[in-house]
Amino acid sequence: MLDRRGTKMTITQALPVPVAEDTILATNFKYWTVQEYHHMSELGILDASERTELITGKIVLMTAKGTPHVFTLRLLASSLAKSLDESVLVSTQEPIKLDDFSEPEPDLAIVKGTMFDYAKRHPSPEDVYLVVEIADSTLKKDCEVKDKLYARSNIADYWVIDVKNRQVHIFRTPTPTGYASHLILSESETISPLAFPSIVIPILSILPPIG
Repeated sequence: MLDRRGTKMTITQALPVPVAEDTILATNFKYWTVQEYHHMSELGILDASERTELITGKIVLMTAKGTPHVFTLRLLASSLAKSLDESVLVSTQEPIKLDDFSEPEPDLAIVKGTMFDYAKRHPSPEDVYLVVEIADSTLKKDCEVKDKLYARSNIADYWVIDVKNRQVHIFRTPTPTGYASHLILSESETISPLAFPSIVIPILSILPPIG
């Protein structure tokens, strides 16, 4: 382009200046409710091919699940289903409505009742005996973000299965700021759901084989 004197000019497009998230007041964000989240899904605003969950009012894309993750989930779900009676339901990768702004989809949960109890609603915290997340690439989020989310909702028993390090994190005694108890068990130990202490699961039996 030429200016008024016939001199050639170069036009450079200005790019947005990045803004650190912690410099923006929380009140400047739009936090979605569970009802709004469901409505967006019904209207097709959310891509049906992308798995999402609502965490503290934010719509979060869920990480793709690798083979070790899927294999571990199958082993755990099968072990629990064989040991529990028909008064409880082993739910896998299905929503739990914690409050008006959070509806996570944990890898596994043990909830009261049968599938017919949840024909018109998702389980809520008072329905939940155990929540389990399986971490192959999400350990930090599961142990430092979701633990506080579940603790605030008074979920009494929360496990994080660390596939890579072959450990299980056990979070218990929820408080408004997090869990007061956090134990880490190795693959040589056993675990039992807090609500079902007679069920004893060798940790090695729910981990993928090595090699």
